[in-house]
Amino acid sequence: MAARTSYAVGALTALVVAACALLVALDGRAATPPPVRGPEPAPAAVLADWDARRADAWAAGDAGALAALYADQSRAGARDVAMLRRYLARGLRVEGLQMQRLVVSVVEHTGGGWVLQVRDRVVGGVVVGRQTRVALPRDRVTGHRVTLVRVDGTWRVAEVLPVGPDPHRAAGPVSSARPRSPS
Repeated sequence: MAARTSYAVGALTALVVAACALLVALDGRAATPPPVRGPEPAPAAVLADWDARRADAWAAGDAGALAALYADQSRAGARDVAMLRRYLARGLRVEGLQMQRLVVSVVEHTGGGWVLQVRDRVVGGVVVGRQTRVALPRDRVTGHRVTLVRVDGTWRVAEVLPVGPDPHRAAGPVSSARPRSPS
């Protein structure tokens, strides 16, 4: 479903760009089209995109890029950055972090963000150092309450709280992979 939405938004964007180019070519001056607002992205897609950027920051050992993924004063962000710095101090990076996401459900939705209940587990990642290459172990399925907020047009994580299993949710099909920092 998220792929269809992405394709539709991409096609709409291409159509707007083509129309602007045509207007410029015909008119000889720049035309400013009205803003196009597509449908709001699905929370699972936002989370997958956020996690891909997080995995990139971990793989690059970039604490600044990692911190920028979190809202100001986020305790989860402070913990994540501190953990990355401990790895870097030992000469280690983590590549290929992947999550198996079993459930992403919306607990609350406001104009500025979402509170999500997420059930997932680590299924990939390699700790890499000068003479080290160790695969991260798969972990058990865990639950989290993740608060995503939109800051200056960018989705950031404000809070991550552990939650117990939800007896009303069965583990569904696996969705996109999500990186997580190693424990």
